Amino acid sequence: MRLAVTGLLAALVAAAAPPPPATSQTEYVQAVEFPYYLYPRPLWERELVWLKTIGVRTVEFSIPWNWHQLQPGEFDFTGRTSPRRDLTGLIRILRRLELRAWIRPMPPVPGWLDNGWPGGIPDSRGQRQWAAALERLLLTQTQKHGGPIVFVEGRELAIEASAPPYPVVSVQAGDSGALLRSREAIGSGHGSLLWRGVEESLYPAGWELAGAPLLRPGAVDFSGTELPPTGVLRREAALLLSWAAFLPDLHPVALPKPAAGKFPKGVMGTELISPSLSAVSLMNRGETPFQDELRVLDPDSKRVLVIPSVSVPAGGALWLPLYVSLGQKGLCAQCTNFSGAERVVYATAELQAIEFENGILAMEFAAPHPGEVILQLEREPEGPYLAAGKPTKFEWDEKTLRARLPIPSSTAPGNRVRVGLAIEAPETSGFFTEAHRLVIGQKNLVSTVYSSADVAARSRLLAPEGFTAAPVVKSPNEIDYTVSVPPEALHGDFAPLVLEADGAPLGRARLQLFRPASIRLSNAIQLHFGTQAALTADPPTVPIEPRTGSNVEIVIRNNSPSIQTYRLQPVGDGLEFSPPKTQISIGAMDERPVSFRVFGKEGASGLQNWHLRVGGGAELDLPFRAILVPRTGTIAWSADLDGGGSPEWVLESQKARAVFSSRDGGRWMEFTWKDTSANFLPVDGALAQPGAVEVQPKGDALQFRGAGWTRTVSLSDARLTVEQSMPLPPEAITNRTAGNLFLSIDRPSAERVVYGIMQSEP
Repeated sequence: MRLAVTGLLAALVAAAAPPPPATSQTEYVQAVEFPYYLYPRPLWERELVWLKTIGVRTVEFSIPWNWHQLQPGEFDFTGRTSPRRDLTGLIRILRRLELRAWIRPMPPVPGWLDNGWPGGIPDSRGQRQWAAALERLLLTQTQKHGGPIVFVEGRELAIEASAPPYPVVSVQAGDSGALLRSREAIGSGHGSLLWRGVEESLYPAGWELAGAPLLRPGAVDFSGTELPPTGVLRREAALLLSWAAFLPDLHPVALPKPAAGKFPKGVMGTELISPSLSAVSLMNRGETPFQDELRVLDPDSKRVLVIPSVSVPAGGALWLPLYVSLGQKGLCAQCTNFSGAERVVYATAELQAIEFENGILAMEFAAPHPGEVILQLEREPEGPYLAAGKPTKFEWDEKTLRARLPIPSSTAPGNRVRVGLAIEAPETSGFFTEAHRLVIGQKNLVSTVYSSADVAARSRLLAPEGFTAAPVVKSPNEIDYTVSVPPEALHGDFAPLVLEADGAPLGRARLQLFRPASIRLSNAIQLHFGTQAALTADPPTVPIEPRTGSNVEIVIRNNSPSIQTYRLQPVGDGLEFSPPKTQISIGAMDERPVSFRVFGKEGASGLQNWHLRVGGGAELDLPFRAILVPRTGTIAWSADLDGGGSPEWVLESQKARAVFSSRDGGRWMEFTWKDTSANFLPVDGALAQPGAVEVQPKGDALQFRGAGWTRTVSLSDARLTVEQSMPLPPEAITNRTAGNLFLSIDRPSAERVVYGIMQSEP
């Protein structure tokens, strides 16, 4: 019995996610727009893993014809001309993550140049070529072939995929009314909910619409920082992960009148019922919070049921569970031990998921405020009850066989809180005792313990496809598994592990996957967009003073659950490193910096490629770049810093960096004081106009040639001079300060202007 109680307590605090609902045309679909062509390729995996982690299972995106077509009949779907054209790579990531794709293969593409149509009037032959190219790529990537593509808009492609459920309601993640709008859509029970504006996005040079901003802020920025609007998305994603499959079966009934006779102004309530579960949707469009008892129709007895202390803030919404079956027909797929009469009577917080295993009923709620949940059972629970990981008392009514469980408030993302109640001591049980994380490409120890030696002998560990699990008997009722994670698994994803005996699950764990080590270049160059956003170049690039050398700091995070020693060797033809190699030991799940002094070899100049070879705790070969910047003077260099497919041009001194586009009329994108990374240009830069330009380096200057004009830009220390053969446009840059720095502007003539970053006196 001691083993059972210990296991019950462990399982109550273990985090696990409900399985995604089965796909069907009657399912309510929630999707997030992911315009890959507007997002840096190195960040695709991270963002898609995050979407899956918060509960999103469907990703929607257009496929811009004019972005992938290089010339009639020639297309880039692999990223050979721009990393953001790697549609094949995107589909591969979705497949690995088991995310579903909802694609829009034909124009129009909202917010994209020419709506996605190639230049000129597209003819039927061109459209057939485009459709045929997509069919060859996507034919075997549909769900029926084990791929991610489930929904396709339009009928132009001959692939096995369905149209998305209609109507489609689009919601901007950053809108103040996003929650109310999404709840309106969910309450209808039919169609699809599509979230837009979730990720910060950046147009490739030359592809933004006229007058549109170069950078579009999102609910998540390039660094991965979540802004407040993600709270609503997290909440809806977690709710619909379990409820989406049941929404089409819910139908509305009129709520009984409140005790006051009517709801306050702006408050609306709808009761939605079905045979297995029901809910009450409350929306408060008023200016004051709603806090009162709520009268609902008991779906079973058809009598009025009073739910006390219901609270909805102004502009908020609430989805209250009502008579939700604890049997398999409800939200809980594992609840085989419950009868049809056992149920959640009601809760005053949003119920997002229910699970049952090893005798424990676990529930997840979104609870910005304290609440309660009432359970109708057929036997008194064994206890204990844990809420947010802490033992908590609950009330049991022997006459009605009802349990009242308090729900604590939560400040976690999406206000998620997990509670669990031990319903019964299981006759047979199995638990994970040492299972925290899994390291990709390595063998991981996962320890398990069982209620008896007989159960242990009949058990096995089920792991995802591609994983292997080799058992080693530690004792009659203990088994250690060596779990190997395939090298193609994605960092940050989760792997479900299941202990099974005689075909029945005993215990579950949901373990996050980590690459053996995470390595970053701490002083890498970033491309700045105003003061709002910054993007690290790929490969990471660092400025180096060639003669005296510069320090390059590598930060290594050990993602393994044990101390690891890493051997590091930087290698580059035009560079020398001191020391030429080194090693460092790093504690479990800790990080440490390592510094190298880097010099330019005799005769080397400009941009130099180098690699960091890592051995020991991880086997890696990572690409980096160095730009050799002399102590005096200025260097001009070029690289595709934003991964948009066209190079940027850079003028760089020891003090300042100026970045220009080779498109958009030679747009001036950035003017940065390097010591503090303070950028003095607005988010859309300056000097932009339509069309590509020819760029030639001229010593410490760049010469731009456009249609009928020439512009020369030179940099000396932190003074940048712009001279043009025709009058420059009116000044779009203003004098500004950043700490002890200020930008001065001197315009001696219509064709010449000098910009300088200066330090104020202390």
